Amino acid sequence: MRSQGAYRGALVLDALGTLLITAAEFAALALVLPRFGGLGGWTLGEICLLYGLAELSFVLMDLLFGGFDAPNLSAHVRAGTFSTFLLRPVPLVVQVFGSDFALRRVARIGLAGAILAYGLAHTAHAWTAADAGLLLGCVLGLICFFGGLFVVGGTLTFWTVDSVEAMNVLTYGGRTLISYPMGIYGEALRKTFTYLIPAAFLSYFPVLHLLGRPLPDGLPPAAAFLSPLVGPTVLALAFAFWRVGVRRYQGTGT
Repeated sequence: MRSQGAYRGALVLDALGTLLITAAEFAALALVLPRFGGLGGWTLGEICLLYGLAELSFVLMDLLFGGFDAPNLSAHVRAGTFSTFLLRPVPLVVQVFGSDFALRRVARIGLAGAILAYGLAHTAHAWTAADAGLLLGCVLGLICFFGGLFVVGGTLTFWTVDSVEAMNVLTYGGRTLISYPMGIYGEALRKTFTYLIPAAFLSYFPVLHLLGRPLPDGLPPAAAFLSPLVGPTVLALAFAFWRVGVRRYQGTGT
């Protein structure tokens, strides 16, 4: 953090550039959607709940788990510098967490929070403390879920050396997918990201519950409260896989 702050002008410009990318993506949605009156029966304000939750959770995860992102970890595996992590008297996971902490991502947190706040203010719902707790559980669950995917993608580099681009379908693609109502997707895709990859449990189902809408496939209302359980479970399984990968690491011989 000190090294990034040494060149404040560069840091500010980098943060603004990152912010503008997210702002442009959301502006396209905000400008086009009102012309069609909604998307799959969802208003702009309601979609902002999904969009804001996904964006806020993902950028917080990206800030914390950046060291596990496959391109970053594969660079250490390829160069052999991952071996230095194993030699230091500090827990390995802590070192990887601290190996990439990009302050430029902080700017996106404010924008994501603003999108979520817009959604909260433009939905016909009387928000309560219990609702706030449910949304907080969604954020924590999403951070754990996407963090787990980052850990899995990074672990695969112990075998592949280079990052596996297919993981981006689940990480960055998954973030985009859950930013919109799952009902707009085909049945096969929707069920894949509900029962095989449980992304729908993390934000879509809780938001449906908050808006007073029934859950799909006849699921009980209790399914809307599983986000704080599903996310940490995925993260725990990912770190179990991580331990297997670390034992597989052999270094570069240099």
